[in-house]
Order: sequence, then C-alpha cells, then structure tokens
Amino acid sequence: MDRIRVALFACAYNEIDGVANTMRYFDAFAKSRDFPLLNIHGGVDQYRRRDGSVERVELQRRWPKFSVDYQHDYDLNLWRYFAEMEETVREFRPDIVHVTGPSDIGQMGALIAHRLHIPIAASWHTNVHEYAERRAIPVMGLLPERCREVLGRKLRESSLRLIGRFYRLARVLFAPNEELISLVQELTGKRCYLMTRGIDTDLFHPKRRKRADGEFVIGYVGRLTKEKNVRFLRELEEALSARGGRTFKIVVVGQGSEFEWMLKHLRRATFSGVLRGEQLAEAYANFDAFVFPSHTDTFGNVVLESLAAGVPCVVTSDGGPKFIVEHEKSGFVAHNDTEFIEYVDNLRGNPDRLSEMRSAARRRAEQAPSWDSVFNSIYDVYQEVALYTAKGCPSPAPHPAVSAVRYSTKPDAQLG
Repeated sequence: MDRIRVALFACAYNEIDGVANTMRYFDAFAKSRDFPLLNIHGGVDQYRRRDGSVERVELQRRWPKFSVDYQHDYDLNLWRYFAEMEETVREFRPDIVHVTGPSDIGQMGALIAHRLHIPIAASWHTNVHEYAERRAIPVMGLLPERCREVLGRKLRESSLRLIGRFYRLARVLFAPNEELISLVQELTGKRCYLMTRGIDTDLFHPKRRKRADGEFVIGYVGRLTKEKNVRFLRELEEALSARGGRTFKIVVVGQGSEFEWMLKHLRRATFSGVLRGEQLAEAYANFDAFVFPSHTDTFGNVVLESLAAGVPCVVTSDGGPKFIVEHEKSGFVAHNDTEFIEYVDNLRGNPDRLSEMRSAARRRAEQAPSWDSVFNSIYDVYQEVALYTAKGCPSPAPHPAVSAVRYSTKPDAQLG
C-alpha cells in the first residue's frame, strides 16, 4: 500500500462518543503503519503535536459558540483559524481530505479542500436530521400533538436536504450500515462505501468479570442526552420493579445533560461517570444485560463492546445497533417499549438462557472486524480516489475490498 497522505477534519476527537472513539483508532492505525496523517479537530485546548507520522492540531472553540450536545460545541467563528489551517494543509500536501460531517470543522475542511483542488472523502457518523427533530419537539410543547409531529417532520426533512448538499461536495462517501448507505446514495447520487467499526476483543473480554453475587445488573454506557432516549430507563426500572422477581440494579456509565434528571428519577441506579480503558472493559464484563434505548444511533460502538464482553444486548429496531445484534441469539431487537421491557425481563428471569446468550454475544463480537481491517478498507478506497484523480476521472469505481467487507450489516446475518 502506498503512503497515501490524508488530512482528516474530525468533528470529535477528545469527546466521549463513537465518532471520537473511531477517530482515535484512526490516529493509532496511521501511526502504526507510518502513514502520514494530519488530524485537525476542535476542542477546549489549542495545540499542535506530532506523534510519529501523525500530526494533530486542536483548535480551541470559544465565543461565539453554542452547545449542540454535552461537551460538543459549534463555534460560529471557527473561521478565525481558516487562513492558518489552509496553509497547514497546503504544506502537508494531502492526497485526500476526509471530513466526518457538516460541523464547524467539517465545513472548514471541505472549503479548504475545494480551494486547494484536493478530493474530498466524507463519512456519515451522526443522524443530525433526527437530532434536530428530537430537540425541537420539546420546544413546541404548547402546540397540539399533531402540529408538533408535522413541524418536527418538516424540520427533519429540511435538515436532511441541507445535509445532502454538504455530502454532495465529496468525491467519495462512507456510512456505517446499509440503510444509511442507501440514504446517502439517494441524497447525493454518488457511490457510498461501508465504513463499519472495529472492536478490541482482547480489551473487551468476559475474563474481566469480577462479580459473583446474585443480583441482576443492567448496564448502559453512553452519553446521557435526549437523543439517546435515556429517560426510558426510568420506565424500564418502574416496569421491572412492579413485576417483582430477581433483584436488579442499573449501572449507568457516562455523562451528559440528562444526568441531573436521571439522578433524581432513577431509584435503583448507580452512576459511574466516564470510564475508559480497562475500567470500562471491567464495567461491561460485570453487566448481566446491556440496554441501549437510542433510536438515532448510526452504529452503536458500545453495543459491539458489550457483546465482546460477553453481555447480551437489548436494542431498538431503529438505527444501526439492530444490525449488530442477532435477535434471540446475542440479544434482542425491540420494536416498541413494551417489547424492550419484556426482553430485559426475559433475561432477568431465565439464567440458563442468559448464559447461552452470553456465549453467543462473545462469538458475535469475535466475528467482527478488527480496527486494522476497517481502516485497511478505508485506505483501499483512498487509493482508488488517488488513482482516479490522477487520471482525471470524476469518481472511483466500487472497490471489492469494501463492497465485500467481512462484517455484514444485515440483521441476523452470519458473519464470516
């Protein structure tokens, strides 16, 4: 593989979410292969660092900025850095500029690439249009329900059209599951490739389990925000409490704007804050069931991490997690709240089935790709972009290494 030079404009890097986690693995991959990578992202600090073949630049977001999520800001004047970053990219001489979404940093990267005549790769990581709808509906609280639904749908559709315009700027596109690949191709009229996620099966492993008590532990890992539907955990807690049966508790790992509400309303929950590395891996292994009630996630890194720890997952039928969990094998895919509660209670009341599903969860994760194989596939596409750009072609042909990626995203697919 040639040493393709990539300038990465990442929406998140040091934050606590799947995008940031993926970008950190991106850095580690490039460094391990000695691939030249310029990683420019926003954050709370201002610095420029080199680590082997990777140069990382963090641009401090400051006023005028507004919060789009917990620890995620949008800087209205991030353009203050434009001239400096354009010169940085020019000196780096990338073969491709990769942007991870229509954020402040993503818009800057796209414009710099356009001005310097560098092909753009864009990856879809967040369903921004769904976030916009879910955030707007509470603001419309005084309106009749029907009006809220109509206005929310119009906002979602308008946001989606604007996002589509941004992604049409790219030469090549990536998305994390087949539903989103179809959506992106429909929005842009361009070929979109699968960009799945990897898993470290040595770090996330059942061997890290330390518990030996008989309590049933329900785990949640992720941001505590409206988009994650974390208030549903109260409904789950109340429903399981009303049914009696085996004692249980909920362990919540993460931070976010909904923390105070959850602390006030959940009676059987403990809150661990943000955990990383071996502490996080041990927390997963000590769960008996993992719940992820989000309807908006495009992939669900935490679901794959939970499976690797040997913990069956209950997820919704919306978004990317349903492609990871094998229904009734490594977990359950719920089509509504009632089903969700039933599936969790099923695991609580059936120790033998729980044991079988723990083994199935681990097997499912072991069949997922490593992070190295994920990024090898991405760099294969970069190679095609560079080749077709050199020939003056408008876009690359589909690359078999990506179209035949080992990790299927079809529900209940057998991985091989």
